[in-house]
Amino acid sequence: MPEQNLTEKIGTLDTDRIPRHVAIIMDGNGRWARMRARERSEGHAEGVNSVNRITRISSDLGIQYLTLYAFSTENWNRPQEEVDTLMHLIGWTIRKETPDLVKNNVRIHLLGETERLPKEVQDCLYEGVNATAHCTGLNLQLCLSYSSRWEITRAAKLISGLVKEGKINPDEITEDTITSHLSTKGIPDPDLLIRTGGEERISNFLLWQIAYSELYFTPVLWPDFDNNAYVDALIDYQTRERRFGKTSDQVSAGNNNDN
Repeated sequence: MPEQNLTEKIGTLDTDRIPRHVAIIMDGNGRWARMRARERSEGHAEGVNSVNRITRISSDLGIQYLTLYAFSTENWNRPQEEVDTLMHLIGWTIRKETPDLVKNNVRIHLLGETERLPKEVQDCLYEGVNATAHCTGLNLQLCLSYSSRWEITRAAKLISGLVKEGKINPDEITEDTITSHLSTKGIPDPDLLIRTGGEERISNFLLWQIAYSELYFTPVLWPDFDNNAYVDALIDYQTRERRFGKTSDQVSAGNNNDN
């Protein structure tokens, strides 16, 4: 049976069940380069093309939030030459792509310890944030110098500070209290988490937020993750029954909290 083309695949999607928020662990740039006897930097550069196309199709499909794990806290431990290359690539890409993001009504948000990034990279990033601040379409969250343990630790410090100041009683701390002190405050939890590259782990990414996310692992390396592969993930997502702790009968009766 011949494989469906992209248009046909998109046509099979239930537009009422498009995930509101997709998060992606973009893995496999280095292996993609190594398999082709190229420098790792070439893999990262090729990965930028995947970012561009997935951002574009997410916007076209009406996805409201796309969160990309671009650089983790642990990535600072990579060889300095690779870190420098990644920093340059991140800054250059944002500056280059910002006009198209504005044109496509995409708004940039930054999550993570961005103060650790080189000043010139911060400048490029915040130029993009400011230039897209008026956009009302897809919200593109870039996780840079981010880890979930850092984020949760930071939230705990902020909340403990409020307790110390007498602004909140420990007994009043709820899940909502923690959620409201995370980097993702105001952003709905991911409906779907995709990891490319064949690994099946979360790698310190959005640990609080993905409590009820659907997980999708694919062997496709990030530079090869094209629109067809992305739509395959969305099709798979739409086969899932999201129960949020309830029974199938309750979900069938319309009592689930899915969007």
